[in-house]
Amino acid sequence: MSGDFKMLAKTFYGFEDLLEKELVSIGAKNVIKGNRIVSFEGDKGFLYKANLSLRTALKILKPIYKCKINNENKLYNVFYEFPWEKYMNISSKFMIESVVQGTIFNHSQYASQKAKDGLVDRFRKKYNKRPNVDTILPDIKINLYIQNNLCSISLDSSGESLHKRGYRTSTNIAPINEVLAAGLINLSGWEARNDFLDPMCGSGTFLIEAAMLACKIPANINRKSFAFEKWNDFDTNLYKLIVDSQLNKVIDPKIAIKGSDKAPSAIKKTKENIKNAKLDKFIKVDQADFFQIKKENKKDLHLLTNPPYGNRLKGDIKYLYKSIGDNFKVGFPNTNAWLITSNLEASKFIGLRPSKKIKVFNGKLESRLLHFQIYEGSKKAHKFK
Repeated sequence: MSGDFKMLAKTFYGFEDLLEKELVSIGAKNVIKGNRIVSFEGDKGFLYKANLSLRTALKILKPIYKCKINNENKLYNVFYEFPWEKYMNISSKFMIESVVQGTIFNHSQYASQKAKDGLVDRFRKKYNKRPNVDTILPDIKINLYIQNNLCSISLDSSGESLHKRGYRTSTNIAPINEVLAAGLINLSGWEARNDFLDPMCGSGTFLIEAAMLACKIPANINRKSFAFEKWNDFDTNLYKLIVDSQLNKVIDPKIAIKGSDKAPSAIKKTKENIKNAKLDKFIKVDQADFFQIKKENKKDLHLLTNPPYGNRLKGDIKYLYKSIGDNFKVGFPNTNAWLITSNLEASKFIGLRPSKKIKVFNGKLESRLLHFQIYEGSKKAHKFK
């Protein structure tokens, strides 16, 4: 008898194709894309593997119940009648996170409260005791989704968002999300076959995600814990087997991954994070102003960076972007240059026509991932080589 069950992987807007491809590559079954979510099937070991390995997933949910409700009392009854003792104990600390859409419930917190009441009343009746709510470090995190009259209940197997990889203890003013960074690297088409550079590396997230991809290191190997480790059915030996299996795939990519930043504080933070990720061997960083550096050799180079958008920058943002374009043209021949920006007006001053513009969101900021193919000599000359 198969032990497979349905799971849901949540992701960012525009990353659904990337996540689908990742899931297929690690052996997921019945993979189906949705809006910022991809459903799939697998067994308990695969749930562990998905949390450990997926680079573009934010959460892995395990659906456990679905029904229709038409009022708040029905929601209470659903949680009161559900056999929660299969998943948690009296001593289990829990929280319920709700998302509601439609007219039955207007406030997610109210839905969470009614669901909580049903759950604790069940335990109180059966055991004359009740489990406690803990919104900071719960043992069991329950995901409640209500759309009109359809109610879906899932267990959150991840706990904290999977972008919290565990290596980043030092950040700059506006650090890029780790899952976003991994997705942007993927969208840029880098397959770890040529050198990688981030010349405005901030706290080093692009560099670390690139190195983990190139070395085939599981994305979340540095996390301290996952929510599934506190489930009643957690299998320590199976989890260790999954971890060892993934670590056996780690390689030395034999390419250069380099970063630089003009701020000494940024370089210090980057080095701390690289050390936390145990990637000192694979990443080199230097303090340097992007506008004073050139490409080091004639080999093809993949450049990806997140320049200031202007929100926190003092000075002329248009001049900054013009200078970026000038240095691309003069100092970086044979380079696939990519940058993410939400300042679309300022990006026009780069002075190069992007060959790709990919819509993404950096937090709440609608942004574009722009690609500039920099040739040695003129583009026209390159076409006739």
